[in-house]
Amino acid sequence: MALAQGAVSYPGKAIKIVVPFPPGGATDVMTRNIAQKLSDAWKQPVVVENRPGANGTIGADAVAKSPSDGYTYLAATIAHSANVTLFPNTPYQLQKDLRAAAILGLIPLVSVVHPGLPVRNLKELVSISKTQPLSGGSAGNGTAPHLTLELFKSVTGATILHIPYKGGAPAMTDLVGGQIEVIFVLLPECLPFVKLGKLRALAVTSDKRNPLLPDVPTTSESGVGGMEVTSWNGLMMPSGTRDDIVTKLNAEVARIIGMPDMKSRLIEYGYQPSPMSVGDAERYLKADIERWRKVIREANIKAD
Repeated sequence: MALAQGAVSYPGKAIKIVVPFPPGGATDVMTRNIAQKLSDAWKQPVVVENRPGANGTIGADAVAKSPSDGYTYLAATIAHSANVTLFPNTPYQLQKDLRAAAILGLIPLVSVVHPGLPVRNLKELVSISKTQPLSGGSAGNGTAPHLTLELFKSVTGATILHIPYKGGAPAMTDLVGGQIEVIFVLLPECLPFVKLGKLRALAVTSDKRNPLLPDVPTTSESGVGGMEVTSWNGLMMPSGTRDDIVTKLNAEVARIIGMPDMKSRLIEYGYQPSPMSVGDAERYLKADIERWRKVIREANIKAD
């Protein structure tokens, strides 16, 4: 009875969502949209706090050490799956100290090249990589663009030098400027450049074509198997948080994502709205951790 009453009365005060990345990125935009809808529904302030650094570990550690009372969330991403292997000595343990509460949406990546590079598809990219030096940028070691680049090299034998940047924006600036040749980038971050013709999209990493880039084939259609990759955004809470609170948040997120205005907004941003139950979110996270553990170890990726 106490649990049921607790669920009814929750939340009774302001909620904080820690975004462990700088403002303005895909995770920040997604989180702020969800936060506003949660605030509207629950009649409580939902404050977004940016705590960037160390590929998302600084913000995650802060949430892991927060009271498990349901008032502090982590805006988690694929980076946190990778960090389990990349940063084995972090002051928190993702699967022990945090629990998955909801998956908000999945985001495909896009292989984009500078238009001056004479390639039109992934097979041509592989071929040219073996005849001239190519550089592939990313938002940093262990980020989704880096992991996907390493996976591409692993499954195709392409020879591309990884250049880590301190964030996605400077990497995109250098790609547009021709200082590097290729990036596997989150769709929302490259879409304006592709639409303006400043970058050429070769393939999307999802299992089907994206409505925002209908003429761009999937990696599978491009003849490259084993490259289905989607980044994700989710909410996690300290592991001791009560089940009824986690379930209530999960149900509210599913309702919000299903709202016509939110659904269309997320699709416009490049997301695939993908609400999951708490159990499905936990299983998704576990599988993602295992997948990237294999890629990181095989490619000998190190966190600098």
